[in-house]
Amino acid sequence: MPRTCCIINCTSRENDSRVKSTGNAFGFYRIPAWKRNSPSHVSEVTKRRRMAWIAAIRRPNITFENTPPHMLVCSKHFHNGKPAYEMLECDPDWAPSLKLGHTEVKASTTARFDRLKQRSKSKQPRKGPRSSGAETAHAGEIHPVTTETTAESQPQQINPKHEDEDLQECKMCSQRLQEIAHLQEENLVLKKELSKKKLDMEFLKDENSKVKFYTGLPSFALLMGVLQQISPSLPDTDRKISQFQMLLLTLMRLRLNLPIAHIAHLFDISRTTTSTVFNITVNVLYAHLSPLVHWPGRHCIQASMPHQYVEMFGDRVTVIIDCFELFIERAQNLRAMAETYSTYKSRHTMKYLIGITPQGTISFISKGWGGRTSDKRIAETSGFLQKLSPGDIVLADRGFDIRESVALMGATLKIPAFTRGRSQLQAKDVEDTRKLAHVRIHVERVIGCLRSKYTILNDTIRLGFVVPCEGENMTLLDKIVAVSCALTNMCPSVVVKQASDE
Repeated sequence: MPRTCCIINCTSRENDSRVKSTGNAFGFYRIPAWKRNSPSHVSEVTKRRRMAWIAAIRRPNITFENTPPHMLVCSKHFHNGKPAYEMLECDPDWAPSLKLGHTEVKASTTARFDRLKQRSKSKQPRKGPRSSGAETAHAGEIHPVTTETTAESQPQQINPKHEDEDLQECKMCSQRLQEIAHLQEENLVLKKELSKKKLDMEFLKDENSKVKFYTGLPSFALLMGVLQQISPSLPDTDRKISQFQMLLLTLMRLRLNLPIAHIAHLFDISRTTTSTVFNITVNVLYAHLSPLVHWPGRHCIQASMPHQYVEMFGDRVTVIIDCFELFIERAQNLRAMAETYSTYKSRHTMKYLIGITPQGTISFISKGWGGRTSDKRIAETSGFLQKLSPGDIVLADRGFDIRESVALMGATLKIPAFTRGRSQLQAKDVEDTRKLAHVRIHVERVIGCLRSKYTILNDTIRLGFVVPCEGENMTLLDKIVAVSCALTNMCPSVVVKQASDE
């Protein structure tokens, strides 16, 4: 249906759009709305403007509360062919006034508005140092007008009230414009303050302390490097959250163990979107960062072997292993309940085998096993033995009774000595155990660093995290642990170098 003008006796239609009106393109304009939720002065002006439009139209079916959207006003009813700015109340086009089809509302003229603009221009030079010259020029402009004709000079003498009204309206307009400028400046300040609180790239830029607190990574440059690596694999379809925010959201969840509802509130998204983004980003991080948990060649380990290992075991120590357990919710299935119950922790857990190099870098992480599984079985079935080479030395705790399995790979296992029915250990065994404990403690320090850096590993894990992912033989918890290990490898090692090693 073509648009038509709602003014009485006006026949303008949409097909008249090429008709020119006072030099402007022909158009149709809606009745302005009342901005009741805006600041008080804006609300009052927009309310008066809406009332002025409705009074000018004078149709019984158009009221202040009800203005049908198809009721439009065309360009013919404005001096300049279109409505003026809503805050410029003294403009003749603030409301329609031409060809209204009735005499209840008098047509406005542009003379008063032109006088206001001319007067404001003439006042500007008086503010500068050349004010006296401006006054002379102003006087020179007025003189020809007063001496031109008697007929033209009389309105200047008999209309002082109009000039007072013009001056009053001019002052009101200038006050409104000043207030608008003040509000615009305040708006810019508030936007800057809001940008500081928004969790985006600017929030962490050049703030390495914030980066370390929220992500665990030591610097903003390293965080951007991770983003650059994974961005091709991240979806870019959600306008509410950027790829940077997807990464930050995930790292904050891993680092601070924040509840999903709290993260959803921080990023102004739904809980469902938050869970989806976290799962997607963890999968992408695992695909790109899992190679950082790498088993190095023997020559690489020997090139930077700490001196304390060389003194105790030579240069053949390859890995130090241990297991750590993560608490999980109690399963409903009896078999799963039995497999995950750990007698050592007296809780339902998932157990992981971790291996570190003498330098403190994580070089191996297994998949998760039920807490009931022994350390020996995990070491023999997790793929750890296949990493060993002939001549390697493996350092472990007493629970890893895998000497024969390690020997089959041509490697040597070093564990603390057993008393084996004796009342006490021999002096040599005591000394060897002391040396072994002195260096094997580094793996416990790395585990402690891993769990303190990414505190989600300290909480009770939901059962949904320990269910195998669709089409895979890994759980989401396995990927979280692997990603946490890779991110820990990006940080400085907790193994402090001795002065003799530097």
